[in-house]
Order: sequence, then structure tokens, then C-alpha cells
Amino acid sequence: MFSIREVLGAIQAYGKAHQFIKQHKLWKWIIIPGIIYCILFLLGIVFVWSYIGDLVDSLMNLLHLKQWVNSLQNSLINFLFILVGFCIRVITILLYISFFKYFFLILGAPLFAFLSEKTEAIMQHRDFPFSWSQFLKDIWRGVKISLRNMVYQTLLTIGLIILAFVPLFGLITPLLTWLVECYYWGFSMMDYTFERRQLSIPESIKYINQHKGMAIGNGLVYYLFIFIPIIAPCYAVIAATIHLQEKKIP
Repeated sequence: MFSIREVLGAIQAYGKAHQFIKQHKLWKWIIIPGIIYCILFLLGIVFVWSYIGDLVDSLMNLLHLKQWVNSLQNSLINFLFILVGFCIRVITILLYISFFKYFFLILGAPLFAFLSEKTEAIMQHRDFPFSWSQFLKDIWRGVKISLRNMVYQTLLTIGLIILAFVPLFGLITPLLTWLVECYYWGFSMMDYTFERRQLSIPESIKYINQHKGMAIGNGLVYYLFIFIPIIAPCYAVIAATIHLQEKKIP
């Protein structure tokens, strides 16, 4: 289980992040990556939508389904096949949206590592000595955590989809799937701070498992901010850093 108080604390950190960004004029680190995020996101949707459409058409031609449907001359069956093709596209787009955030976390690892460090440096009124070796370690750590979380979230989501067919349990499956997604998003954003604290990945996992509410709260707002993609990822990493700094983690 998780603490509701921790969830609320992580949510409130976004308000503090907004004030922090305004006070220290960090907008250029928010807007420019946000625009790149939006462009890549939209280009990906266009590509996936058209590619899946071509793939569906190719499969139908390969299996001679189109010829079969046309030979039946049944408007209902024809409509159902069109609906199936549309549903496949929609499901693929939803999967794309889910995986895109990890793609951007991997692509933006240098920026997120920098933003997290800059946030903490301002809060502590000191500069962290820049080291290329440490910076590259932070980036590689961010990439590994993102890949790990993507795999774990996918496996858990598949398991929940299977369990959705169980009576009654299926009613709460959408909620559990959403919480899993929020948890792993928040986890990825929090780990940049753990790296600076020189916590190993197992130690980071242990801490977050003990404070699931913090990860879920951060990921929950990030999830809502997906509809304002220009600010979503950078706000999330700054909010996570501020919250963990206030908690004085080891």
C-alpha cells in the first residue's frame, strides 16, 4: 500500500516547482525541451497512425480477408472489419503514448540530470562541481532506470490485462493499471536525486518501495500534464527534486 499523505505531498511539490521556476527564471529549460517534446510526440503519432494503417491493410490482403468480406456483400460484416482496423490503430496509439514517455526520458536524460542538479544547487545555495564523468554516470543511470521501469511496467500491465477477465477484479484493473503507470513515471523522476546521493539502484528501489506514495503523487500530476506536454517532463523532475530535498533523504 501507499500513504495518501505522501501522494498529496508529491502533488503539492508541483506548486512549489512552479514558483521555483518563476523565481529563478528557468523557463528556457522548460519551454525549449517542451517544444521538442511536442514536435517528436506529434510526428510519432502521425507515423504510427499511418504505418499501422498500412500494416493492417497488408495483413488483410495477405490473408485475403478483404476479398472475403467483399464477396459476402454484407454491410454489417464490412462495418465490423472497418471497426476492428480502427480499434487496432487506437490501441497502438495508446501503447505509443505509454512508451513515448520512456523514449523521451531516455533522450532527455542529460537535461533531466542537469535540471535536478541545478534545482538542488539553488536550494542548497551552493554549486556542485561539474564533472563530465559524474554527468555521464547520471545520464547512464537515468537511461538504465527508464529502461528498467519500462520493462517492469509493461510486464505488470500485461498481468493486469489478463486479470481483468476475472470477475469483480476486472472492475479495479483500470485503476491499478493507472497507479502502476504513475508509480513508474514518478520513480524515474526521483532517481536523479538518488544518484547524486550515491545510492545504488537497489537502494533507490528500496527507498521508493517504502515511499510509493511519493512516486505515485509525482507520476499522477505528470500523467495529467501529458495534456500540457510542453511542461510535463521538466516540471516533474524539478518537483521530485524539491520534494526529496525537503524530505532530507539520506
